[in-house]
Amino acid sequence: MSNRTCVVIPNFNGKEYMADCLMALRMQTLPPDEIIVVDNGSTDGSADLVAGDFPEVRLVRLEENTGFCGGVNTGIRMADEDGMDYVILLNSDTRADPRFVEELVRAMDVNQQTFSCQAKMISMRDPGKMDDGGDLYCSFGWAFARGKGRSSHLFRKPAEIFSACAGAAIYRMSILREIGLFDENHFAYLEDTDIGWRARIHGYENLYIPSSRVLHVGSAASGSVYNLFKVKNTSRNSIYLISKNMPPFQIFLNFPFLFFGFAVKAVFFTRKGFGREYLHGILDGFRLSRRGKAEGRHVPYDPVNFPNYVKLQVEMWINMFRRLLNV
Repeated sequence: MSNRTCVVIPNFNGKEYMADCLMALRMQTLPPDEIIVVDNGSTDGSADLVAGDFPEVRLVRLEENTGFCGGVNTGIRMADEDGMDYVILLNSDTRADPRFVEELVRAMDVNQQTFSCQAKMISMRDPGKMDDGGDLYCSFGWAFARGKGRSSHLFRKPAEIFSACAGAAIYRMSILREIGLFDENHFAYLEDTDIGWRARIHGYENLYIPSSRVLHVGSAASGSVYNLFKVKNTSRNSIYLISKNMPPFQIFLNFPFLFFGFAVKAVFFTRKGFGREYLHGILDGFRLSRRGKAEGRHVPYDPVNFPNYVKLQVEMWINMFRRLLNV
């Protein structure tokens, strides 16, 4: 019996892109067994568009915006109840290649230790440029998209990545049950780095699959590359991410690099006019970390996973140089 796959699309006022996104899914060489659109309280009529023009799609209307995490978790739980083996998360501002689903499923079928696989994300505004070739994380406390802004003709080979960008990625349902769903304390930003990191701590892998491709607008829901909401939430979640996934000895080991990384970001966002929001986000991150620990959301250190921590640490050091050299 073949593995069953569901596509979950979180939506917040994405009417401009939704029809193209869903039409592309109709053209898949391997049609998904189910498509779920979770509408996060949109006011632009996008949910009505889905209900009227795409009857094959299962539409869930939430009364308020629960963020990316709340939206996708709603869809994942529904897919799990329907007996799906894989769930694909797809942003509404994407247009998938006809082999998008088939190539992701094929990659997942190879190895049961694979937690997630990410598609090659190409800029829709400039198809000659990469948008995301897999997410990386480094000891500066920075998460960044591999290959962003470089030629889309590059990054042709599959690769192991730190985590998959949840804008166009497939996840194994059995591992989600083991490590937990997306942490809704994040609301939005870095939640995909968090869940990929958790999987890596437990010994699973995340892969980049360039034969699966999507065009991606990017920043469609938040409105721009830098804005008050994004800067504050990203800085807050950066602190939370570290407190959740690094045991104390690893935080101590990385402290000089983390201090440098956060200081550089503070200067950068101050020059952009967002210094206050960045620093407020940092303070909120420490508060959220205390709350998350009380809620039992931090990954408990298990000596059995020490080799995985070592591998991750070496990778984070290497990724500092990759980020600085943009390779």
